[in-house]
Amino acid sequence: MAKAPQAAGLHRASLTKLHDLDAALELMYYGWRGMTLEADAYLAKQGLSRPHHRILYVVARRPDIAIGALIEILGISKQALNRPLNLLVERKLVTSKRSPEQHRSKLLRLTEAGRRIEQRASDHERKVLREAFDRVGASGAAGWMGVMEAIADNN
Repeated sequence: MAKAPQAAGLHRASLTKLHDLDAALELMYYGWRGMTLEADAYLAKQGLSRPHHRILYVVARRPDIAIGALIEILGISKQALNRPLNLLVERKLVTSKRSPEQHRSKLLRLTEAGRRIEQRASDHERKVLREAFDRVGASGAAGWMGVMEAIADNN
């Protein structure tokens, strides 16, 4: 069976390996790009990008999250969050309301439109993961999860 053509620039480069883990680093980089390619194309059609999706993803899973907690989860500065979050609020994909307990704190929640966009973008990524897990089998998927958990623990 012939392989489907790849998007320009998405193929894995034949780069010189300077370290024995360089192949793993390249797979991580190109794997991420491959996983997010369709989601990013969908987001672009919505006038959004990866930072917007990251915000939508977290807020979908933590309704009424405080901005400070969102900053901590995303590992970014308040300044880095400001522009993408403001666009999401302006486009009525995220609501922002004052916390009843702490009036200086704002709580974020997705609107129905925000939920739809987050779900569709994440569905593209889940589809890529499901196909990859099906391809490598349960032990391969478990191995990948173990490696990713070990890397995520660096946070």
